[in-house]
Amino acid sequence: MKNATVQVGRLALRVEGDWWVAYYAKPDTMLDAVELGRVLMALVQDRGRKDAFMNLMKDAGAGTNPSPIRTSGNWPSKRAMSV
Repeated sequence: MKNATVQVGRLALRVEGDWWVAYYAKPDTMLDAVELGRVLMALVQDRGRKDAFMNLMKDAGAGTNPSPIRTSGNWPSKRAMSV
């Protein structure tokens, strides 16, 4: 039997006023999304800070996986996640 990758959640990043807000959300909806963190948009204009925030939120999101089978997060490439 071949191991299949199943998406149970995703990192959703949204601009909300002056904030860039990170959520852990279901693959196809924002319903019941959990806020992981937020940062001022002015602070993530720098690419290094933006990458650091995204990596921190990915790590936080991997820890919220409600599945009884614990796996590490497999996140899309930076190109696929560009905001």
